[in-house]
Amino acid sequence: MADAQTIEGPRAAMRRPAAETGAGQKPREAAPAKKGNGLRTKLFIGFAVVLVIAALAYGGWWYIVGSHYVSTDDAYVDASTAQITPRVEGTIQSVPVNDTDHVKRGEVLVVIDPSDAQLAVEQAEANYNQAIRHVQQNFANVDAAKAAVAARKADLDKAHIDYSRRAALGKTGAVSGDELTTARNADDTAKANLVAAQQQLASQSALTQGSDVDHNPEVLAAKAQLDRARLDLSRTVIRAPMDGVVAQNTVQIGQHVQVGAALMSVVPITQVYVNANFKESQLTGVRPGQAATLSSDLYGSKVVFHGRVVGLGGGTGAAFALIPAQNATGNWIKVVQRLPVRIALEPRELAEHPLRVGLSMNAQVEISK
Repeated sequence: MADAQTIEGPRAAMRRPAAETGAGQKPREAAPAKKGNGLRTKLFIGFAVVLVIAALAYGGWWYIVGSHYVSTDDAYVDASTAQITPRVEGTIQSVPVNDTDHVKRGEVLVVIDPSDAQLAVEQAEANYNQAIRHVQQNFANVDAAKAAVAARKADLDKAHIDYSRRAALGKTGAVSGDELTTARNADDTAKANLVAAQQQLASQSALTQGSDVDHNPEVLAAKAQLDRARLDLSRTVIRAPMDGVVAQNTVQIGQHVQVGAALMSVVPITQVYVNANFKESQLTGVRPGQAATLSSDLYGSKVVFHGRVVGLGGGTGAAFALIPAQNATGNWIKVVQRLPVRIALEPRELAEHPLRVGLSMNAQVEISK
C-alpha cells in the first residue's frame, strides 16, 4: 500500500500541476482575444472615419471647384502659321534668314534671281509704248478719213453740178451725147467715192470710238501685261507677311523653285492660341466667352496664363482622321471622344512669356459663368 501510494503520489502530483496550470491559464488566454477584438474595432472605426472625411472632402471639392470648372492636360499651343511659297518660278539668289530668326512684317526672306523678270518688264514696256503709238495712229487715221469724206463730198457736189448743167444744155442740143454720158459717169463715180470714204471713216472710228488713247482697249491690254510683268518682278523678293519666327526653312541658294513650292514658315508667336481637347462629358457647360486659366510645362505652374474660350471645334479628331472610324461595320467599340476648344490668350502675358507652337498646356475653364 505504501508502495502504491508512493507510485501514485508522483502521478497525482504531476496531474495536479497540469490541472492547476490549465485552470490558471484560461483567464490569461481570454485577455489577448478581447484585446485583439478591440483593436479591429478601432481600425474599422478609423477606416470609416477616413471614408467619411474623404467623402466630405470630395463633396466639398465638387461643390466648390468640380461643379464650376473643367480641366484637361490634353492641350497644346497652336497658331495660324504662314507658309512661305514663291509665286514666280526662278533660281534662289539669296536667303537672308535662318530658322529661329525673329522677323518683322515686310522683312526680306528670300530673293529669286530677277533677270528673267526684268527682261519681261522691258518687253512689256516696249509693247505698251508700241500700243500707244498704234492707237495714236488710229486716231490720226480717223482724222484723215474725215478729211477724205469731206473731199469726196466736194467732188460729188462738183460732179453733180457739171452733170446738171450738161443735162440742161443737152435738151437744146448744145452738148453732145458723149459729153453728157461722161458727166453722168463722173457724177456716179463721185457718189461711189463718197460711200467708200464714209466706210473707211466708219472702220477707223470703230478702232477709237468711245475712248481716248489712255483708255483704248489695245493700250489697256498692253498696260495690263506691263503691270503683270512688274508684279512678277516684285514677287522675286519674298517678304514676311507678319511678325513671327522663321521655322522649317528648307530653301538653299542656287535652288530652282517652282510656283507654290514650300520654302519656310513664319510662326506668329504673339498670336498663338491653345487647343484644349476636353472629353465630351466635360463640354456640357463650356461656352464661348468663358474665362480660362492655363499653365505650360515650359514655365511651370508658377506662370499662369489667362484667356477666354473662342469657340468649339466642328468635330472630333476621329471624325477628321485620315481613316475615320466605321462604327456601322459591326466591330464598334465606344471610346470617349475629345473635342478641341480654342482658347485665346492675353497678348501682354504672351509678350512676357512667349510660347511656341506644339507646347503642352494645362487648361482649366470656368463653366459657372
